[in-house]
Amino acid sequence: MSTIAPSRQSPSVSPEASRPFRAPAPVPHSQPLGFASFIRTASRNPIEIWGTRAFKEPYIRGAWLGVPNVVVNDPAGIRHCLVENARNYVMQPLRQRILRPLLRDGLLTAEGELWRRTRKAIAPVFTPRHISGFTEQMEARSALFAEALATRAGKTVDASHEMTLLTFDILQETLFSGDIASEPEGFARSTRDFLGSMGRVDPLDLLNAPAFLPRLRRLRGRKSMNYFRALIAETIAKRREKIARDPGGTPHDLLTLLIKAEGLSNEEIEDNIITFIGAGHETTARSLAWTLYLLSQAPDERALVEKEIDEVLPTLTHPSQWADRLVHTKAAFEEAMRLYPPAPSLNRTALKADRVGDVDIPAGSTLLVMPWLVHRHEMLWDRPDHFIPSRFLPENRDKIDRYQYLPFGVGPRVCIGASFAIQEGVIALALLLKHLRFDYDGRKPPEVVQRITVQPDGGLPMRLSRRR
Repeated sequence: MSTIAPSRQSPSVSPEASRPFRAPAPVPHSQPLGFASFIRTASRNPIEIWGTRAFKEPYIRGAWLGVPNVVVNDPAGIRHCLVENARNYVMQPLRQRILRPLLRDGLLTAEGELWRRTRKAIAPVFTPRHISGFTEQMEARSALFAEALATRAGKTVDASHEMTLLTFDILQETLFSGDIASEPEGFARSTRDFLGSMGRVDPLDLLNAPAFLPRLRRLRGRKSMNYFRALIAETIAKRREKIARDPGGTPHDLLTLLIKAEGLSNEEIEDNIITFIGAGHETTARSLAWTLYLLSQAPDERALVEKEIDEVLPTLTHPSQWADRLVHTKAAFEEAMRLYPPAPSLNRTALKADRVGDVDIPAGSTLLVMPWLVHRHEMLWDRPDHFIPSRFLPENRDKIDRYQYLPFGVGPRVCIGASFAIQEGVIALALLLKHLRFDYDGRKPPEVVQRITVQPDGGLPMRLSRRR
């Protein structure tokens, strides 16, 4: 079987990082799971199904309910399947059974002509010029949030919850110009209930049961889903009124572009707004919270970031410069997304037979490209389970293969908001850590679970203290 080229490995650990922090994660099992055990584990926490082979080998072949599946960890294989031959791979049915009840025809789950039309309509919002303009709003909202959080110095907060509030505030201001009709606490609570229950794998999904059979685990999320739908419908109605009343004074943001997009129904507009709330703000919130946690466990790395913020930040004239100039801050954020990828799985179904390396992929097979595995693969990374931000410093980036680091996916369906998320993450971290220090206050390490994103089960209790 083909092997992953050693030249793709990330740089060796530097002497100053000789004892880096080992990030918490489920322990891979050494023996294959039985049928019943697999169902229980995948339903509770899908990232626990993987055994040690998955983190050591470039390809793994198996089957589920008679359907062949191939796990691809080799960057060359990932490039072939998801870029060079992307037309041969469509969304996997299991993935769609889980996500479509939440997102319906949003950009993350739409396919074919609807997906192409929607992406084309949204693309203007995420041009470099637009994102550069958004950075001023990101700075303003992050600064206000950091100031408010500083008044709670000496107390313990749930960083996971707080970052949900911050990213919602930023999303509100940038992509919807402050027009989402909701108060932050209620929104954050409903987001947690909505994504936590609706995004879970149900045993009936794993068994390919008919859609009309109720998924009991998702019933809890119906109330929050109805809340979201009503909230978005009200937001759209208010913006339509604004467009009709004052076309020239309407913000040229994501909401307006969706409303004016040719061929999108009102329901499809709702679906895409919910997709950006769920897949956009939620993923960035989790990545920020994980970064704060990891830095709290790595004092030397945190000192580098704080020193950079103190010395470099005052020299920068515009927040659009921060992601390029705050290299240690950005590296910490990117390393957090490696260890806890926002989208832990990219699953496809092969339309026609294919071959990658010396592995055959029959037509109808399930193709599994798992950032959770690729990002922690022993043949791709030095000390893959450890927090080592220096991997992502500018002088080391060219040693990381484009297809071994997939926090935003890859190929035609790569996340359209990737640049937006990087800018938002660096700006938010810089302003939070400029004034505050976050120290983990849990009795034991956080339990890592996969829902839609990779989350800390039960949150991340962090004690706040002022830096200045």
